[in-house]
Amino acid sequence: MASQSATAHAGSKKVIYAAILGNLLIAVTKFIAAFFTGSSAMLSEGVHSLVDTGNGGLLLYGLRRAARPADRTHPLGHGRELYFWSFIVALLVFAVGAGVSFYEGVIHIIDPEPVANPIVNYVVLGFAMLFEGTSWYIALKELRTVKGKLGYVEAVRISKDPSVFTVLFEDTAALLGLIIAFVGISAAQLFNMPELDGVASIGISVILGATAIFLARESKGLLMGEAALPEVEQQILDIANKDPAVQRANGVLTVHMGPKQIAAGLSVEFEDHVLAPEIEACVQRIESALKKANPDIVTLFVKPQTTGTWEVRRKIIEAG
Repeated sequence: MASQSATAHAGSKKVIYAAILGNLLIAVTKFIAAFFTGSSAMLSEGVHSLVDTGNGGLLLYGLRRAARPADRTHPLGHGRELYFWSFIVALLVFAVGAGVSFYEGVIHIIDPEPVANPIVNYVVLGFAMLFEGTSWYIALKELRTVKGKLGYVEAVRISKDPSVFTVLFEDTAALLGLIIAFVGISAAQLFNMPELDGVASIGISVILGATAIFLARESKGLLMGEAALPEVEQQILDIANKDPAVQRANGVLTVHMGPKQIAAGLSVEFEDHVLAPEIEACVQRIESALKKANPDIVTLFVKPQTTGTWEVRRKIIEAG
């Protein structure tokens, strides 16, 4: 399980490493610019980049922890730990990134100070857009490789790997924040209204807050346990129905324990003449065929069940 997870997350780690490097360089540059210019928007952007750098580290930590093999206390593996750390990342974006940006914006509106050496801010914003754009493109390219024929929004909505779309949305928010910072600093200089620099900082906080809410919502669903895609569940049923000892595969319940770790519970009605040893052999055949067809299915539970019993169970699940 650990080796499969490590292979599956090779692309995710590349995206995260690129984001960490880019955000760290950007954060240092923004803080230096904020120190020399006194810009609220630039300080907010520096905090934003610093938070994103830390978030990348948390995602890497989550990937490493999630790759650990199953043990006695976690018999189905540790895959969901990635979902937990993704949720923590969303909270940090909201509490630290959005919170500090809003605070700085309010302070600079109440007590505005003209931005000194604005040319420094423009240069820094230009380099930041270059670094951030590179990181964003790498994340987008990785999403393209896994989304297939789906649209981007649909791919993110059904994705079971938060490490890719988290970086993509953070970078998107960062680029939007840079645009807002540029507009705010330019407007403050053009109209001689330093308060607009603070307004830009509040605008950045709104972007970060919206991003955090979206990421938290997606991570919460994964953390609580989302079912596998319909085509995966149909694949399980089709393979089970092909076995000669199976009269009918009634239905299947699945849950993602990690991006590439699926646990499945299969309801099967066996042929009447099949004895217990033959049922055991049948289950082994189904499990072997499933893992060969789809290595993401790491755990399979088979429950002998009549069609009527399964239908009652299915209706209860749908009603809930």
